[in-house]
Amino acid sequence: MAVPKRRTSRMKRNQRRAQHDRVAAPNVIPCPSCGDMMVPHRVCLACGEYKGRSILAAPEGAE
Repeated sequence: MAVPKRRTSRMKRNQRRAQHDRVAAPNVIPCPSCGDMMVPHRVCLACGEYKGRSILAAPEGAE
């Protein structure tokens, strides 16, 4: 079994641990029909459209 030749410094240890729990922000784009922010390749939750077609019934108070 391999044994480390040198002790890992606190900085290197903490840098490694910091990357482990990193969470990426979700990618969002404006909806082509209503302009509300949405995740690409998903149905817009504000207007219920996907690729110009109405998929979901528009919620109350929406356009």
